[in-house]
Amino acid sequence: MQATAYTYDPEQRSGSVLLDDGTPVEFGAEAFDAGGLRLLRPGQRVRIETEPGTSGAGLRITLVTLQTF
Repeated sequence: MQATAYTYDPEQRSGSVLLDDGTPVEFGAEAFDAGGLRLLRPGQRVRIETEPGTSGAGLRITLVTLQTF
């Protein structure tokens, strides 16, 4: 799935993305680390992998990496 980086905190290695429909979804350090990235800037196009969230929380991002064409 594709999304756009929205926020990123380099100290926490976490942030959020916007799905193509404008829905914000947060990601944690585990998802950021799984993608092997060192930095993420708002506006960058990214590829994410997700799984259902716990307790009906929607989606949980398990991987964030740069979108390549």
